[in-house]
Amino acid sequence: MDLQDLSYALVQVVHNFGAASVVAAPLVALRFAKHQPENRRRLSWIVLFGWVAQGASGIGFGAVSYYNYAKFPDIHGIATVALVIKVVCAISALLLVLALLAKGSNWSEKAQHRAWHSLAGFGTIAITAAAFLRWFS
Repeated sequence: MDLQDLSYALVQVVHNFGAASVVAAPLVALRFAKHQPENRRRLSWIVLFGWVAQGASGIGFGAVSYYNYAKFPDIHGIATVALVIKVVCAISALLLVLALLAKGSNWSEKAQHRAWHSLAGFGTIAITAAAFLRWFS
């Protein structure tokens, strides 16, 4: 078994579960937990951990490359733009979900609804950018 491939595969597993949670949890909150504050709070935690998994696994990809090749992956052009988009989405979503956890219960229903739509958008955009990062690097 190739340790490098195993390392990439394990990082990819974390990345995939993070990706699923940052898209699915906001959609569940919008559709099924609309008037259920406690369930929304639980979903907020799932989104938070999903984005943390996304960031950690993104760093993990770079770390595996650096360990095996003594350099980070050589990306350019579209792949660089896609990576920047992913990072901006991750930071924006992390800040929003932290605000939602800290003060969201005091927000109006409309503000909470917008926050969940934004979280769904950040997740969807990041996942879309991931495809471009993967195939144009």
